[in-house]
Order: sequence, then C-alpha cells, then structure tokens
Amino acid sequence: TAYVLLHHVMGTAGGQRGIWGYVRGGMGQLSEAIAASARGVGVEIRLDSPVERIIEVGGRVTGVQLADGQLLESRIVASSVDARTTFLRLLPEAALPSEFRQAVAGIDYRSGSMKINVALGEPPQFTSRPGSGLQPWHRGTIHVVENMEAIELAFEDARRGEVSRRPILEVTMPTSLDDSLAPPGKHILNLFVQYAPYQLRGTSWDAQRESVAERCLQLLGEYAPNVPGAVEQMQVLAPPDLEERFGITGGNIMQGGMGLDQLFAMRPVPGWADHRTPLAGLYLCGAASHPGGGVMGTCGRNAADAILRSRSV
Repeated sequence: TAYVLLHHVMGTAGGQRGIWGYVRGGMGQLSEAIAASARGVGVEIRLDSPVERIIEVGGRVTGVQLADGQLLESRIVASSVDARTTFLRLLPEAALPSEFRQAVAGIDYRSGSMKINVALGEPPQFTSRPGSGLQPWHRGTIHVVENMEAIELAFEDARRGEVSRRPILEVTMPTSLDDSLAPPGKHILNLFVQYAPYQLRGTSWDAQRESVAERCLQLLGEYAPNVPGAVEQMQVLAPPDLEERFGITGGNIMQGGMGLDQLFAMRPVPGWADHRTPLAGLYLCGAASHPGGGVMGTCGRNAADAILRSRSV
C-alpha cells in the first residue's frame, strides 16, 4: 500500500503533483484525442473488431486473426490487454515455454473495488458544509470513511468473501468542473467503492449488486442526506461487470495486483519486464507491463521505445 500511494502521485496534472485531472467531455475524450493524432499520421483504427487469436509461426508473431475470420498480417503485435488474456487465451499452449505460462497463470488478479456512476438531480449537500448549489469542496476528491479502524474492518469483511458492511467511498463529481456531461442543474457522481471481492461467499453479484449499491448511497447519505432522494439513474459495475465490459481479468483495473511481488522487474512476470515476450515481435504495452496501472501513458511509451530499438538492430 505504501508503494501504491507513491504510484498515485508520481505524475502531475495541471502543473501540480499529486492531484487528479479531469478531461472535458469525459475520459473517452482522451482516447479520442490520441486517436485523432494517430489518424493524422496515417494510422487505421478499427472498432468492434475483437481479436480471436494471435498468430505464431516458428517462435515469432505474424499477425492476428479477428473474430470474423479476417487475418491481419504484421511482424509486430503490441497487446494492451492483460497478460492472462494475451498469453493464455489468445495464444496456443505450445507457443510459449511452459515455465512462462505457469508464471502468467500465477499472476494475482484479485480485485476489491467496484464503481457506481450516479446521475443526480442536484449536487450533494453535506451537513458539515451547509449550502446549496456548487461549492468548492465539490471539485475535490471526497473520501467517506471514519478512521483507520473502519478501513481495517472493511478489509476484514472482504477477506471473508463479503462486501464491506461499511465500504470506503471515494467520491468525485466531474460536473463540478465540466458542465458538458449533464443537463443544466444535473450532476454526475462517481463512487469508487472498496472492498468488493470478485467472488462472494455463499451468494453472487447478481443477487447482491443492487443492494450493495443502495448500501453505498445510504452511507453517503449519512453525510449528504439529500443524495439518496436525488438519484435519477445509476450504473453499478461490480468486479465481474468490469471484467465483462472492459475485458480486464478479475475486474482488476490495474491488469494485475500492484504489490511489490508484481511490480518493477517482476511485472508481468520475472525476467520479462522490458515489454518483450518469449515470442519475437510480440510486446506488452498496457497496464500489465511496467510500471503498471494508471492513466499516464508510460507503459505504451516504454513499449514503443522497445519496439523502435528492436527494429533498429
């Protein structure tokens, strides 16, 4: 946990270190900006074109096959999906050394977080900061947790395979800075919730998803009583939902745990932290590679450097 704290403040936003940055129009606009830049230099981008398999011949990649059967030939394939998907799902078993596959199979993808996106008819009104309308504190990150003991108790619930009875809420309201995301007077509230295990003991997320979301809203309502009654729409993304929607194993938003045993020289597995893989021409360029998760572009930059160096040899 000490390292993850440092990981979160290693970069800058708006010229300041350790703060979050909003992208006007939503985070998707960051992808759109990158795509526009790429198209400007001749890159072809295909959407809704899932990859069925990575094609390997004689120890090197020769391209990919799409789900519709189409073959795309290339001497270089850069994968931004997680290591388990790349190596254990998209490649045949015989394509990789057995010890490498075993190491990939041992990557810890356990996740303890879920996401709740809420459309509100009015901004939260906190009892500790009376006042209506937008206020300065709406523009920051709001943490709802009583003390360190409450964090420990929430974690112990997850260790037993249960969602925290009193979860830790990390709340942001992007519409406090960006009015393009909602109609006038309306707001978007994002809740990052811990701890929510991928597998629940004695029950399922289908049975618990909505009740957990209501629990989170009621907890926030203890501090901002108007919130539960102001909810107009809600999207609940439990760990299995994150896995299915975004293709991230275990719903782990970092494409693998961020403990010291899975960082630096051991990410994704020991001996392969330089974005290369046992297959010539295949590279990892996403959060599964060094230095890990976060919207910073460093993994892709590192992979691009590795690819360019290999081509110059």
